[in-house]
Amino acid sequence: MRLLLVDDDGDLCKMLTAYLSAEGFVTTAVSDGRAGVTAALSGNHDAVILDIMLPTLSGIDALREIRRRSDVPIIMLTARGDKLDRVVGLEMGADDYVPKPYDPRELVARVRAVLRRRPLNRAAALPEKFSILGLVLSPSTRTVFWSDRSIELTVSEFNVLEALMRADGAVKSKDDLSLEALGRRREPYDRSLDVHISNIRHKLLTKGARDIEIETVRGVGYRIKAE
Repeated sequence: MRLLLVDDDGDLCKMLTAYLSAEGFVTTAVSDGRAGVTAALSGNHDAVILDIMLPTLSGIDALREIRRRSDVPIIMLTARGDKLDRVVGLEMGADDYVPKPYDPRELVARVRAVLRRRPLNRAAALPEKFSILGLVLSPSTRTVFWSDRSIELTVSEFNVLEALMRADGAVKSKDDLSLEALGRRREPYDRSLDVHISNIRHKLLTKGARDIEIETVRGVGYRIKAE
């Protein structure tokens, strides 16, 4: 797996690159946001590890530019305790975040979880499609359409929507959704799943899919309610 690390801490990049190499990853490191955008859009990487604090272009602005043209998985590195950065990053399309300072083992686990949710070839294993009132999701091609209009989702957003559509109207608990779609246990006060749901709702409405409602079942989780 090929990773792009965007961080201006040279010593950290060297340490992390060596650690990731031992874990079987090929890592390219760049030190500023503008170079990070260019590298991320090259198509040469399977995932991006993107720091919030960067020269030339902030991590948030870099994330915004990357998401305009690519759905490459992105894990944000945020300051510990700064919930605003985490929420903003998720709302703009980050797939996950890891607060600094972090244990490299946790970062590797998060990277692997994101990559597992985006297999290189699922066509043979998952040929089926799911359809609800004109909303069509294809696991094999990882595409979503509403009335022939393509809906662009991040890796995590796609997996959340797929899990809900597989449930066929049944309620999915937040704990189950986090494990199934995000690849990790939900922690107390973790809003990641809620932000992904909000992003999906917005994108559905933007494309005119007003008949598809992702209903919040208070105290339990979510389900798709087709009017």
